[in-house]
Parts: sequence; C-alpha cells; structure tokens
Amino acid sequence: LLNINVGGKSFQLACKVLAQYPITRLGKLALYTDPAKKLQLCDDYLVQKNEYFFDRDPSVFHYIFHFYRSGVLWMMDEMCPSNFVEEIEYWGIHLKYSQRCCRILFEEKQDELSEYLKIEKELEAELEPLDSGQQFDGKFLGGFRKMVWNLIENPYSSVPAKIIAVMSSFFVLISIVGMTLSTVEEMKNKTGKMWMEQMEMICAIFFTSEYLMRLISSSSFKNFLRAAFNAIDLVAILPFYIQLLFENLDEADTLYHEELHKVENVSKLGKVLKLIKLMRIFRILKLARHSTGLRAFSFTMRQCYQQVCCLLLFIAMGVFTFSALIHSVEHDVPGTDFTSIPCAWWWAAVSLSTVGYGDTVPDTVLGRMVAFVCISFGIILNGMPISILYNKFSDYYAKLKAHELSQ
Repeated sequence: LLNINVGGKSFQLACKVLAQYPITRLGKLALYTDPAKKLQLCDDYLVQKNEYFFDRDPSVFHYIFHFYRSGVLWMMDEMCPSNFVEEIEYWGIHLKYSQRCCRILFEEKQDELSEYLKIEKELEAELEPLDSGQQFDGKFLGGFRKMVWNLIENPYSSVPAKIIAVMSSFFVLISIVGMTLSTVEEMKNKTGKMWMEQMEMICAIFFTSEYLMRLISSSSFKNFLRAAFNAIDLVAILPFYIQLLFENLDEADTLYHEELHKVENVSKLGKVLKLIKLMRIFRILKLARHSTGLRAFSFTMRQCYQQVCCLLLFIAMGVFTFSALIHSVEHDVPGTDFTSIPCAWWWAAVSLSTVGYGDTVPDTVLGRMVAFVCISFGIILNGMPISILYNKFSDYYAKLKAHELSQ
C-alpha cells in the first residue's frame, strides 16, 4: 500500500492499482524506485509513517481517490470548474475518464463560467473611465487635467461635478425641446425663429465647451476618439457648425430662409441642411452618459445581439411566410389589398407584432385562419426573449449601480 497525506487527510491506495495509470502522478510514485524521483513528485515525505505528503485540496482528492478505486472520475455540480481542472491536471488525470453525462454538465458549467468572466471583463471596461483618475500622475499639467476630468467624468467626486452633470442633462433636454418646437407652425414666425436660434446657440456653446474639456482632460487622445460616448458628443455639436457653414455659403439668397421650410421649393442644399438638423436628435443619447439605466440597456443589447438578430430573423421569416400565404388565399377577392406579396408585408409585420392596425384585413375564412396563425406565432415569438433580456438587464443594472455607489 502507498500511504498518502493530502492536506492533512490520510489515504491508502494499492500500488498495483496505481500502476494501472502510469502517466498520473500517483502512478509514477508507485512505479518509481529511485527515492529522489519520488520526492520530486510530492511536497514532503514523513519517514516515521512512510507517508507522502501533498499540499493540495483534500475535498477534491476524494474524487481522485474514488477514480483509482473504480476507474471512473465523478464530478459534482457544486465544485468550481477552474479549481477542479487545476487539481486533476496536478494529479495527471484526464477528463476522458469521467462519465459522458458528468463531462457534458461540467463543460456546460465551464462555458457558463467563461461567459460570466467575459461579461465581467466587459463591464469593467464599461466602467473604466470612473477608475482612470490615476492616469494623470506624472503627465503634463496632470493635476489640472485630473481636476477637469473629475468635473466632467466623475459626477460623484464633488458638488460642482454633480452640477455640471445635471446641467449637461438639462441642456440636452432643452435642445430636444427646441428642435421639437421649431417644427410647430406657430413657432415659425420671425420671433419664434430668433428664440429657437438663440437657444440652439447656447446649447451648442455648452456642448462644445463640454467636449473640449473632455478632450483636454483625456489621458489618451487615441482612446478618446475611439470612445463611443465621445463620438456621440461630437455628433451632437457638428450639426450646428455645419448648418452655419451651409447658411454662409448661400447667404446671398435673401429668400433662402423662407424657402427652406417649404418642401416643394427647397433646394438640394436645403435638403442636406434639413438632414443635418435632424441629426440633433442624437443628442438625446448623451443622457446615457449620466443614466445607469440607459448604459445598462446599451450593454444588454450588445451582449444579447445574437438573440436579437435571431429574433429579427424569425420575424423576417414570419413576414415572408404569412404574406405569401395571405396573398395566395386573398388575391382573387374583389377589391382586396393583398394584390401582391410585397403589398402583404405590412399586414404581416403589424400582425406578427400583435399591433394590428386594422387598415388591411382578410375577407375570406381561409384568410382569417392564416391571420389567426400569424398572430399566434407573433405572440409566441415576442414572448420568447423577454425573460432573457430582462434578467440580463436587471443583472447588469444592479452591477453598474453598485459600482457607482461604491465611488
């Protein structure tokens, strides 16, 4: 018998049994005759008890001990996959000795752990700006840049930083409200235009100042340009300056501003300018910088893009399938709206989404049966990803909120 002590617990195994697995650590210990080689395999040797000591986890060694006695490696669900793999690699035992059912469950648990660690790493990257205050140490104007960085990026650092964060959200809302009111007919007079232009100028000045402060306080210009939030900030201020440039190019036309709001007489330059003005709507995305919920939602969408793409694929398949079915049973009905499959796409889309505007409805019994199946399929399809997305969103939101409160 070979006397083994693992973490303070003693075990005895027959050398004949261990010799059946010569590539394992204990198999080599049973086969070697040179004492020096044996001592290289263990952590210590107790001469009085003729016992080989291993400073390893005794709870995991119970499964190793059972393997040598039965020839089967068992694994329990409560074990940490990383720790168990590390232990069996130390003892020189391969997972192939485990039962297929155990191995499948164990590999699934490993995949879950890997996915969890991957998400944790990406969450840390999402929160990295809150932890980068130390990057200014030893750099040019490091103290000043760090102070500016705390004011702009870390609203929990001081009262002025909180005020700037509130002002940023306030100006975003004011800008969106101004863009909305500019489309109201009563606000298109001279006085209304003047107020809207002044409001837009004030918002643009604030956003520009905020962007420049972030640029000055950035520890890495390359990382600053690659950051998604900074790209949103740039998109928020560019339309104002592009609009000024275009208006200066066409300032000789005295009727330009009157004609700009008339779709039938608008020039190509005016159409481009309207598109640029519409880009101001992206300013609302700036709220995500100071909103934990929006950041968690964005992170959830990035993590669940495969499920979302799969859902969109199913919706597209449903639209094509049910539009073809409804056209085949309704195209002979006099006055039908299902004159072609493309014409039935809208009906299939609103039916799958269970909105059902009722602007296009089937008239025949077969058409109504197809509509019932389409709506039922839409209910099942829309209900599938809700629990997955909500659970992940609540988990990510809790983690982001906990990190913010710890600052």
